[in-house]
Amino acid sequence: MSITAKELARLLNLSATAVSMALNNKPGVSRETRELVIKEAETLGYDFSRLSMKKNSSGTIYCVICRTHNAILNYTPIFSELTDGILEICRKQGYQLRTIQIHEKTDDLQRSLEDLRVSGCAGVILLGTETTADICRKFLTLSVPVVLLDTYFETLECSSVLINNTQGASLAASYLIDRCQKQPGYLQSSYRIENFEERKIGFMKAVREHGMSTGKSISHDLAPSIEGAFSDMLEILDRGDDIARCYFADNDLIAIGAIRALKLRGFKIPDDVAIIGFDNISESKIVEPSLTTIDIPRSFMGQMAAKQLLSQIANPLSRAVKIEVSTRLVKRFSA
Repeated sequence: MSITAKELARLLNLSATAVSMALNNKPGVSRETRELVIKEAETLGYDFSRLSMKKNSSGTIYCVICRTHNAILNYTPIFSELTDGILEICRKQGYQLRTIQIHEKTDDLQRSLEDLRVSGCAGVILLGTETTADICRKFLTLSVPVVLLDTYFETLECSSVLINNTQGASLAASYLIDRCQKQPGYLQSSYRIENFEERKIGFMKAVREHGMSTGKSISHDLAPSIEGAFSDMLEILDRGDDIARCYFADNDLIAIGAIRALKLRGFKIPDDVAIIGFDNISESKIVEPSLTTIDIPRSFMGQMAAKQLLSQIANPLSRAVKIEVSTRLVKRFSA
């Protein structure tokens, strides 16, 4: 049987009011006292779900952005669209949305989890773009529902909303092959995340389905940013490495950087080299030539994540669900 707040107060020689303020993250006790109460409550098995039941019929949804590397999450417009979708649903249902960022290398993850546990948090949407399974597992120890957005871990019992990366990359590669009638190359991010691994699977799948050998596809590792990809592609071109007739890029930032480098060295896009990106960011419309790419309905994904979380708050699930959102090809002038 778990310890009660009154029993915890007697054990720590504190007033019941002080323990209550500490557990509920209210002013009136020192930081040291609050940390002591939380630590002992966790050690002695206090049922934190009692706090959730008192507060979470409405309240605050937390969107947590965990960073392990700045290579991907530095491009903020993509994630603003995701959070806009979450905010829209939260407002309609009477919940507030608070967004916090945690950097794995510099922030105290355990402290952040303790803060969430006593903050009146009704549920968590964890942005999983750079999140590892180990980090997600720690969030699942919270006494509130958690939905993972933009990735999926087979080893965890956690509901997820993510893009169908394999479908999108396969769509892009198939379009390149049909358009150019040549073996497509692959502009691969030098920093790997689960989304990119899934896109690589989709690319290879399309190549095989068109009767081609995946081993014959020329692949270049480029930094997943415009400037980084530009510099890396210039180095590849100046070395005299073999260049494919057409390329699929892991994301639009890589595609745009590669296009700039190719144009600087005299290649015509798409006559000499055709390129397709992935993400349909705003820059893809204004680059010259405009970028053919795979569109992701980011606001819709945010909405779906919020709806799934609110559904779990109202009716806790016995099983986790996985929701994959399909993509579409946006035809412009780079391929």
